[in-house]
Amino acid sequence: MSTQIKKFTEDTVGSVLTKLEQFKTEGGLKLPENYSAENALRSAFLILQETQDLNKRPALEVCTKESIANALLDTVLQGLSPSKKQCYYIVYGNKLVMQRSYMGTMAIGKRVAGIKDVVSIAIYDGDVFEYGFDFTTGRKNITKHEQNFENINPQKVKGAYAIAIFKDGTTDAEVMNMEQIRSSWEMGKAKGNSPAHQKFPDEMAKKTVVSRLLKTKIGSSDDADLFDEIEITDTTVAFVENEITEKANKETLDIDAEDVTENEQPIEESEIKSKNSIEDKENIQLKATQPEF
Repeated sequence: MSTQIKKFTEDTVGSVLTKLEQFKTEGGLKLPENYSAENALRSAFLILQETQDLNKRPALEVCTKESIANALLDTVLQGLSPSKKQCYYIVYGNKLVMQRSYMGTMAIGKRVAGIKDVVSIAIYDGDVFEYGFDFTTGRKNITKHEQNFENINPQKVKGAYAIAIFKDGTTDAEVMNMEQIRSSWEMGKAKGNSPAHQKFPDEMAKKTVVSRLLKTKIGSSDDADLFDEIEITDTTVAFVENEITEKANKETLDIDAEDVTENEQPIEESEIKSKNSIEDKENIQLKATQPEF
């Protein structure tokens, strides 16, 4: 890491934290009580110091200032913690993208969709598995799953299911067979052929079905519930944009847009959605991406 990039990181972190504290004092920035934007930004910049593109070049040197700003704003807007691996930063060409992980999806589901807990279980050859529907609510119910210890074999996975347990005591479930799961993996850059998919298909299947279940819950939640405690003002956006403009690299490198970093492996489960430009910040909304592992 060059001295210039290190200084950029330290200066930007210090300045952003100072402004965030100022905005909170003035009432211009409101965050959930259990979320620290300061910690999120510090961990984000620590991670970005080590993030590289496919050609081993530092992300802070390769990526445009607009994409760095968007990635940071996405992190805070969604209330994600980079240090808890609720999101990842990936270099696509000359753009930095914040990609939410399935753990981040679970965290947001608990925050905005009234979910108390989420569990996921793999189904193996030889298991006895049955599920049904509650026709009064349209929700799925797992009615039977018998599994012998001898059946557990990562290479003989038939499918997986996830159960969301809501704070009111009700539940909902999602069930996927391996054909559906592999189709989801095909949407990712690795096409389901990464070392994680090959060695631990049962664990990756569980992540996929969790993401499928929570995508609907988060996507159907009301925006007021999502943002009543998270408010980013125009002043905040202007400051972050100014910090990136002054301190980030000015050079745009011509790299194929299909290039990705080695850090992509945990989250190659979804296609990268086009990001809102920095000028459209007031239209940024919390969206459930399609993290299909």
